[in-house]
Amino acid sequence: MKLNVNGVEHALESGALTPLLHVLREELGVTSPKAGCQSGGCGACTVLVDGEPRRSCLTPLGAVDGAEVTTIEGIGDAHDLHPVQEAFHTLHAAQCGFCTPGMIVATVALLKRLPQPGRREIERALSGHICRCTGYVKIVEAVEAAAGGSR
Repeated sequence: MKLNVNGVEHALESGALTPLLHVLREELGVTSPKAGCQSGGCGACTVLVDGEPRRSCLTPLGAVDGAEVTTIEGIGDAHDLHPVQEAFHTLHAAQCGFCTPGMIVATVALLKRLPQPGRREIERALSGHICRCTGYVKIVEAVEAAAGGSR
């Protein structure tokens, strides 16, 4: 099996039914997708597969063979933040940070699909992401800021 993760092609040894989350974290050392509930309910493991948000804990490797997978590391880094990352940072939308990578990749997908979402679209896009720290107010504000271009 092959997978392009954050622009780097990988030949993988894991079996076709191995969850993508396990492959990313254990085989490739990409630890930003978190093992939260491991049943698809919390969103902490969300990654982009060919540009669409997917729960990596529920996605078997065989279903994404040859796909392009993007994690938060592929969106930006400390020296070159993506506008969504910058908005989350500037507006203090992350507290413990456990849910943040999944929230950010889901937001990037939302803004690509709908560059100027309203609050209802933002809430719908992030409805499957659980944050136990923030109460979502600052997260939604950060998404609005990223969509509006204010940073």
